[in-house]
Amino acid sequence: HVQLVESGGGSVQAGGSLRLSCAATGYTWSAYCVAWFRQPPGQKREGVAAISPADGNTYYTESVKGRFTISHDNVKNILYLQMNNLKPEDTGMYICAAEPRLRGYCDTYLPYTSWGQGTQVTVS
Repeated sequence: HVQLVESGGGSVQAGGSLRLSCAATGYTWSAYCVAWFRQPPGQKREGVAAISPADGNTYYTESVKGRFTISHDNVKNILYLQMNNLKPEDTGMYICAAEPRLRGYCDTYLPYTSWGQGTQVTVS
């Protein structure tokens, strides 16, 4: 049973930074893709970044490239999202997700089936 618990959200001013964490249990990290999604107020959920912990390959949506960094601690099985130079349009509920790595890559378009509850990020 996969469990994902996010933390690290908060309120920051534009230009600031936050680091989100997602503690994961119940699966073998090397066989999974893990990703961050966000849902802005009143909008549908969108993919932000994904990583394949087995080989470190990453994927980012265009709007966060150069500002956000996704990483994974393979010892602790914790997923991170370092967010720098935050903008008001980054505001939203940030949610981590996991899915068995059945293809040769990980991105945010895979049919993720395990989800956390989310952590709120507000940029003003």
